[in-house]
Amino acid sequence: MNKVRGLNDHKMRDSGKNSKKPITGCLFTAAIFGVLGSSFIYGYSLSVVNAPALYINAFYNKTWIERYGEPIRAETSTMLWSLTVSMFSIGGLLGTLLVPSILRRLGRKGTLLLNNIFAVIAALLLSLGEMAKSFEMLIIGRIIVGVDCGIGLSALPMYLGEISPRHIRGSIGQFNSIFICMGVFTGQVLGLPELLGQESRWNFLFSFLLVPSLLQLGALPFLPESPRYLLIEKRDEAAAEKAFQRFLGKTDVSEELEEVYVEARAQKSQHTVSLLQLLKNPAVRWQVITIIIAMASYQLCGLNAIWYYTNWILQQAGFQKNIIPYITLATGAIEILSAIVSGLVIERIGRRPLLIFGFSAMAVFFSLLTVFLNFQDSVSWMPYLSYICILAVIASFCSGPGGIPFILTGELFEQSYRPAAFMIAGTVNWLSNFMLGLFFPFMQKAMGPFVFMVFMVICISASIYLFCVLPETKNKTFLDISKSFAKINRIPVLAPEDETQDVAKMESSF
Repeated sequence: MNKVRGLNDHKMRDSGKNSKKPITGCLFTAAIFGVLGSSFIYGYSLSVVNAPALYINAFYNKTWIERYGEPIRAETSTMLWSLTVSMFSIGGLLGTLLVPSILRRLGRKGTLLLNNIFAVIAALLLSLGEMAKSFEMLIIGRIIVGVDCGIGLSALPMYLGEISPRHIRGSIGQFNSIFICMGVFTGQVLGLPELLGQESRWNFLFSFLLVPSLLQLGALPFLPESPRYLLIEKRDEAAAEKAFQRFLGKTDVSEELEEVYVEARAQKSQHTVSLLQLLKNPAVRWQVITIIIAMASYQLCGLNAIWYYTNWILQQAGFQKNIIPYITLATGAIEILSAIVSGLVIERIGRRPLLIFGFSAMAVFFSLLTVFLNFQDSVSWMPYLSYICILAVIASFCSGPGGIPFILTGELFEQSYRPAAFMIAGTVNWLSNFMLGLFFPFMQKAMGPFVFMVFMVICISASIYLFCVLPETKNKTFLDISKSFAKINRIPVLAPEDETQDVAKMESSF
């Protein structure tokens, strides 16, 4: 069956019909249950260890006494707790490295489904570790849930980007950021003393990981695979057409199929490229550099470090310790609200302005926070300004930098490059996260409040780079986005008539 009607006709129809199509129930369901078993678990895993920290350390001490007949030494206790926290990042890195090989065999949806095995195993280890009197189970459980998150944060944005029509691709992609924030907030709420933040209940905090995982396992099998994966990599036109029809809610999907044909032929290879091939290819050199800088800035911009000061600032402001956990819920609420607003406006404003604004605003509020923290003890109302700056930094981060780097990783690369690109992005993400957790305490001890000036410089540098290099990607095909980098990559661009001929050749091979 011939799906090609000409590239020019395709572009004319696209602006008139597709741009007004609303989100369908199938697409919305795929997005919701996709993020529940991936992004939500990542956000929840970031915050869930905070509330039970004292109880976990007490469990470690009790277990050590029962095993060795003496109390655990302070340095050993610190080491075990550090491993419990930091092994999450190591697991995330391992998961990222596994992604390309799993994607080749199982596809996007299949990878997300398989990933739930790691979540279930991690939940069992983390929640049963106390009963088994094994702190090793908790540490291994944190590694395994990290693997789950590493796989999920690579496979999910890829899946969402490939199933979404381009006029709402950014909004659907922001589901990832919204549910990361919701996961963090859920961990904060369930960790309250009235709920599961008690010595007798803290292990149930980890059991909750089963809920989003089982919900995804129950829904995702009934939803289609990525039509781009089916058409380009599996070469199954009939299945791809059905997938497009369900996701887009219409029977005539010839123009969507045509768009994929154009992209597939332009790649000159329908086989997934390796990491080394991606790095050596001059046609995607600046896309790779852009993703590395965006993902490194995502982790090193200082948001994680903000949490170090939050409780101290609230104590300085005169708030009672027993109500501080409730006040800090405001930070989680601000995260969710900002991410939702970003998702609503991203297709109007664009990725590039939101990223540049977010990093620039963070730089401004980091500089103000440094000033306010230095006058914290001299002026009674200064802590309130510091806390306002913390909320402003969080809102600025979630307005763009908190989710758009994941969207860009899927948009800047064509189909065959995408798994390797997410592998690079994920590796940078998790290594940056690990480095920040490792070095920030030493930086804070040496520099005090001036440590936030380091993050200010990182945010300014990211804004300048993105302003100079990153093109706008909203409402563009993946091929159009690749063409945007053609000049800076110094590669030739096919003329429209050449593309149309290539599509015909592509179709004849199916």
